[in-house]
Amino acid sequence: MKGLLAKRSQNWLPLLAMLTLLPIWEGVCHLFAVPTFILPAPSDIALAFTQVSAERWLDNLWATLRIALFGFALSFALSIPLAIMMVNSKFLTRAIFPLLVVIQSTPVVAIAPLLIVILGTGDAPRLAITCLITFFPLVVSATTGMLATPPELIELSRSLNVSNHKTIWQIRLPYAIPHIFSGVKVAITLAVIGSVIAEFVAAEKGLGYLVQFSTSYFKIPQAFAALVFLSVVSMVLFKSVSWIQKGYFAWSLSDEEKQR
Repeated sequence: MKGLLAKRSQNWLPLLAMLTLLPIWEGVCHLFAVPTFILPAPSDIALAFTQVSAERWLDNLWATLRIALFGFALSFALSIPLAIMMVNSKFLTRAIFPLLVVIQSTPVVAIAPLLIVILGTGDAPRLAITCLITFFPLVVSATTGMLATPPELIELSRSLNVSNHKTIWQIRLPYAIPHIFSGVKVAITLAVIGSVIAEFVAAEKGLGYLVQFSTSYFKIPQAFAALVFLSVVSMVLFKSVSWIQKGYFAWSLSDEEKQR
């Protein structure tokens, strides 16, 4: 009973903290007469939601979500095979891993204009930017997970003349699932960030574009409303990954994670 109450309180605490913060935020804005173009009150942000049509919200939401999901899917499709190749070849690991670190260390915002010039102004540069941001955590988590496989299992498979292909699919990848999901949870939220960065550089719709458009015209409450949408999208995507893991890979969760 105590465990159930603790679990429920853990789920409700963030909401209670937010409900406590909102009146304080509203009161400070009214008490000190803070202009809306500096810091809008929660009531102003709520009003901004109604000032934009539902069709426009959905149109911009889909533009951001589409690039985030497609970019993440492309990154995932490239990262897992590359991780498998790196696990199978120490030479490939030494050759490619430093390049991945260099790519990850390079600010994507700095190379985004170059990608626009090279790939044009369509979806291609936005997908490339999203893929670049999400690629590194996926590769590292998958590689780390597969290398964490107990050595005795690998030796046993070799003694039984199990092919390398079966060793990967039946031993290494199952052991890597918890690590892969950890990387996916990080990457799926980064995908939204990558999509927004791409929209800052070149886009005609999307929540990131709406933030930039609103701030340029000092419609700060509208910009905050778009930020709320972005936060909700990121949280829903993160929770969706958790639900998928619990639904299809529950065996990969620790006892503490199963109780959350």
